[in-house]
Amino acid sequence: MTINFIKRIVLLSAMSFVAATAWAQDFSFAYMTDVHISVGGQSVEDARKCMADINRQKGLSFVIFAGDITEFGSDEEIKLAKEIFEELTIPYYIVAGNHDAKWSESGCNTFLEVFGYEMFDFEKDGIRFVGCNSGPNMRMAPALVPRETIVWLDSLSQAIDPAQPLIFINHYPMDTSVLNYTQVLDCLKKMNTQLMMCGHWHQDRAMDFEGIPGMIGRSTQKAGKRGPGYNIVKVKGSTITFQERVAEPQITSTPWHTLRMSSGNPAKDSNKYPRQDFSINASYPNVKQVWRRADNTDIGAGAVQSGKYVVYANTSGIIYALDAATGNELWKYKTGGKIFSTPAVYGKGDAASVIIGSCDRNIYSLNIKSGKVNWKYECGKSVLGSPAILGNKVFIGASDNTFRALDARTGKLIWENREIKGFIEAKPYADKQQVVIGDWANTLYSFNPANGKLQWKWEKKGSRMLSPAAVWPIKANGNIIFATPERVTYGLDAKTGKQLWRVKGGRESVGLSPDSKYYYVKTMKDSVFAFTTQLVAVVPQKAPMTVAPKMKWAADAQFGYEIAPTPITSVPTGGKDNKGLVFVPTDKGNIVALNHSDGSIAWKHKVSFALINYIQPLAGNRLLVSTMDGIVTVLEY
Repeated sequence: MTINFIKRIVLLSAMSFVAATAWAQDFSFAYMTDVHISVGGQSVEDARKCMADINRQKGLSFVIFAGDITEFGSDEEIKLAKEIFEELTIPYYIVAGNHDAKWSESGCNTFLEVFGYEMFDFEKDGIRFVGCNSGPNMRMAPALVPRETIVWLDSLSQAIDPAQPLIFINHYPMDTSVLNYTQVLDCLKKMNTQLMMCGHWHQDRAMDFEGIPGMIGRSTQKAGKRGPGYNIVKVKGSTITFQERVAEPQITSTPWHTLRMSSGNPAKDSNKYPRQDFSINASYPNVKQVWRRADNTDIGAGAVQSGKYVVYANTSGIIYALDAATGNELWKYKTGGKIFSTPAVYGKGDAASVIIGSCDRNIYSLNIKSGKVNWKYECGKSVLGSPAILGNKVFIGASDNTFRALDARTGKLIWENREIKGFIEAKPYADKQQVVIGDWANTLYSFNPANGKLQWKWEKKGSRMLSPAAVWPIKANGNIIFATPERVTYGLDAKTGKQLWRVKGGRESVGLSPDSKYYYVKTMKDSVFAFTTQLVAVVPQKAPMTVAPKMKWAADAQFGYEIAPTPITSVPTGGKDNKGLVFVPTDKGNIVALNHSDGSIAWKHKVSFALINYIQPLAGNRLLVSTMDGIVTVLEY
């Protein structure tokens, strides 16, 4: 029990509980989290045992599931979870966790389709229960409660009775684990939030979130515990107790935590989390905001500029065109699913086309001036991948184990390759010799751009979470370069796929200098490396690696812990000695500009709370930037 929690109990014990007791009637419910359903795994048997045990219990009113329902967010896992949970004889309420959202082949659409919602709000005997998903949706980053959910919570805080006790459910503890935790806490403090229930840590634990009591529940899995199990939560007047229940062997432990609800808002607490700090921007006044647009939903991919148009899409499935000079909206087009695809532009001027994938299973081409549909192509599953355009061909991958080339003018299929093992979420590298893309089944592929035939494939052994799937591959000096989540950067011979070298460092974010002489890789803690793309002999030789890139510099970019897969971009001019700048994106809304000459910091700028999706260099020392928490902006430096 924390010191802050003890202080809170002392404060509350002196308060009147008449109002809270009047609201709350006696009832009990089951609390489950971190089920991690994996087809064929032990977690399935553990979950079924918990369902059977809950059905044996008398007096339980409902069940709450607090995220990480599945291991990998696959359609098959989600549907199996639904089948298992339907064995319950009492109602249940469910929200997604990071495992359900980050690796979702459907772009989180299947969870919505199968369970019917992403947020819930219901009342039981005077107590309000509010639950929401946690993210991150698709992009590797710390948790991020979606922008649309923040808007929903804020509207809820204005609509409900301010005296009504409220229990909030989210997969993550609402602390620095969540990028926008302060936004969530500020919403919850407008309401009479008496308890926050979480998971993620796989253990029973009492918490305190700036005066709001918290409870983290154990995983349903048997691993490391007496058996598969869950928590039983009992509400009796103003008292809430938590006790662990093991389904097999059937054991009900004595309560491990007791909470007294207050008659008003939770007590103030000395444990204050830091709020977002934008003061770094004042240290670099040369970086100015030209315009800024805030969306009401998340933006899960990059924005692009073509001529006088800026185009982006959000997770409500809406594609927008903005005036590149002002950021004013020109048109919008709504698809039938979330969008995590960075658009590409085919052609020039007002006759150009915007090409993009949607989780409604379609690839779209829209006129950039009017937003009218030129054509759309239907795939078997969601299209999370971003398009690459070469000549009149559009290359794009989907979640239906297929990579396609379409005619950019008509949308007609030119070729398709169905040898893909997993789903695709990244943008391929494409030139006249090859098209290269990775999937979430540990494989990197090279296709013939003319006919789609497989030229070679590279495979990574081990967990599929180490797949080369989120990285945008690059090519230089006859080598394909990419990084994987195992924190290693690889170089392959572009013609054969033979692995030439591997270098420690990086995760998924790589970039190439404008002259292709150097590549950049971002590590998970502060550092950015610049290497030559011209290989040198390894001395002494270490079989099987006989050549390797040479490091130009190692920079301390001062961004802290960092896992954003967003590509690094660069420009050939500006910076020290006018030798160029390297733009490093982060998962916390920061951009660090490094001097290409030596890796020293040229400037820093904080855009928002969340992941930088993409940084597109523009003419006139400008950058177009989008962030996951709904920001599109143009910066001038």
